[in-house]
Amino acid sequence: MNATGSAGPHVRLGSGSVRGRTEDGLAVFRGMPFARPPVGELRLAAPMPVDPWDGVRETVAFGPPPPQSRAMAVPAARDADSDWLTVNVWSPDLGAARLPVMVWIHGGGYVYGWSGDPLFNGAALARDGVVVVTFNYRLCAEGFGYFPGAPANRGLLDQVAALRWVQDNIAAFGGDSARITVFGESAGAGSIAALMVMPSATGLFHRAIAQSVPGMYFTEALASDIAAAITGHLGLPPSARELARLSPSRLTDAADEVADKMAANPRWGQAAHLQAPFAPVVDGEVLSAVHWQALAGGAASGVELIVGHTRDEYRLFMVARGELGEITPEQTDAALGVLAPDPGAYRAAHAAVGPERLYELLHSDWLFRMPSLRLAQAHHPHGPTHLYELTWNAPGMGGETLGACHGLGLPLTFGNLTAGAAAFLIGHRPPPEATGLASRVRAAWTAFAATGDPGWPAYDERERHTWIIDTDPVVRPYPEETSRRLWAEHPFAPVGLAAPESRGSALPIATPDDLSP
Repeated sequence: MNATGSAGPHVRLGSGSVRGRTEDGLAVFRGMPFARPPVGELRLAAPMPVDPWDGVRETVAFGPPPPQSRAMAVPAARDADSDWLTVNVWSPDLGAARLPVMVWIHGGGYVYGWSGDPLFNGAALARDGVVVVTFNYRLCAEGFGYFPGAPANRGLLDQVAALRWVQDNIAAFGGDSARITVFGESAGAGSIAALMVMPSATGLFHRAIAQSVPGMYFTEALASDIAAAITGHLGLPPSARELARLSPSRLTDAADEVADKMAANPRWGQAAHLQAPFAPVVDGEVLSAVHWQALAGGAASGVELIVGHTRDEYRLFMVARGELGEITPEQTDAALGVLAPDPGAYRAAHAAVGPERLYELLHSDWLFRMPSLRLAQAHHPHGPTHLYELTWNAPGMGGETLGACHGLGLPLTFGNLTAGAAAFLIGHRPPPEATGLASRVRAAWTAFAATGDPGWPAYDERERHTWIIDTDPVVRPYPEETSRRLWAEHPFAPVGLAAPESRGSALPIATPDDLSP
């Protein structure tokens, strides 16, 4: 039963009734719990179904952000808050007969982020005829710390719980539980790649849009070693029971303190180079297999997919760290030794560029571009797959610095061109071409959610059709041919502990934080 009245739109969920708000013709509900607060006895445990309530619950404000890294400027999570696991819905018509549903999974390097970020306001997408859902999930040590006595990948388990909530309740908001598209960027896209091969997520979504897929996944050995360093920093044994007695902020601060010094620990190999303390762990249970291999074997057969990346993925990170114009040949040499599939071949293939450009290309390839391509290559024999590359230069910072950088697809996807960090990328006065391009991207994404056809040909290994998103979008063969060939045989295996012979000095030349605005 649902109704819209002067008191605000009201729907009945499986757990109880909620009342939201009518905003510019949309029914909007914020801060609805999809699982019990993961505190007390449920701390560092798998998510549990929400307790039902009596009466009508007012759902007009976003739930609090989950505990997370203090490294980025996000709203501070307070230890007094516990309702982290909440979901938000924008619906154009509560009485509609089964509208397509788009469920957003935010990025943030698995260490920060919040569904209440104004950049993720779902109103513009919802006005295009879809029901939009966003939600929080546990991050940092709470969601991805690999501690004895706690299930692995709790953040991914939270995502599965949110998707189950959508399956069970979205019809009350006018949505079609048989047409659910998950979409996400960076760590959100990495989560989607994991969800595609997780048995617990089978059947919870039917289409997926993965924007800038990171290739960072951990072995159990590496995740255990980093977790032991965090607990050792706290003076505690590596036990979930002991950690659960700490305040969430203390545990998160300890993780930040370990991350700050990761570059000095070459034992952690690529994770140390990138100062990345957390990522999904291939644990054999929650995430039972390396997803590239599982997808190639048909693990997500029938799921329809859009996947792609920006041209200049790593430029945002370099701008944020003040590295433009500062990268030395020695730093480039170190990066090649840690990341390149074949350092000599990689350097030879890019002989015409200088050390800094080579450094940027390498990190763009390893972190996002080639994992995104690999996802398309692995999945396309088993489900319709569409590939894109965003090449439009961000007009922010004068229009000559950012290029087609990481995160640029976010304001184009949501149509929020000045909200939050979008103003940094687009500028405080978006040019007309930004508005037009956002409309095109949004139209493609919502058409895909509705029909499975975004408007350009599917990817295959012969033609490699790719939608090039620029001022005048075109379709042509995948443009990063040099990189494709260099990485063709690279396994993108989970990141593990470095071999003893490769444990040279690691340099603090990158950041783990997914700098998605």
